[in-house]
Amino acid sequence: MYESILVATDGSETAERAVEHAVFLAETLAVPLFAISVLEDRTAYDSGIVDPEEVRDRQRSRADDALERVEAAASESDVPVTTTRKRGTPHEEVLDYADEQACSVIVVGAQGRSAFRDALLGSTVDALVRLSSRPVLVVGDGGANRVSP
Repeated sequence: MYESILVATDGSETAERAVEHAVFLAETLAVPLFAISVLEDRTAYDSGIVDPEEVRDRQRSRADDALERVEAAASESDVPVTTTRKRGTPHEEVLDYADEQACSVIVVGAQGRSAFRDALLGSTVDALVRLSSRPVLVVGDGGANRVSP
């Protein structure tokens, strides 16, 4: 059914659960895992108050940390993983990368690092679900969503 899996991560709690789920699926199905973290161009710091380069450095560091955690989780399960960091509009970059890698499914956490924590789904997740031509597996933040072998 799934020949490869893409997990999108921003390092948030639900993204970490999505990573667990994606690694478990990849291990169970014996398929490769791809992981992406997108540095969003639009930020809340587009004013002159905060140095844009400092914001970009923090974004890069968070993205790299999130991808390193994916690599570690995949390594523990002997799952082959390819990671990438992109810059742009998150849902567009995720969909483009899924197309490039011909991923069968996208796994994503229900909410990311947005300031809008009370929204049902994050805006990136909403766009992925609406626009993707492939299945999108949305992992929530409840303990019941944890996957174990």
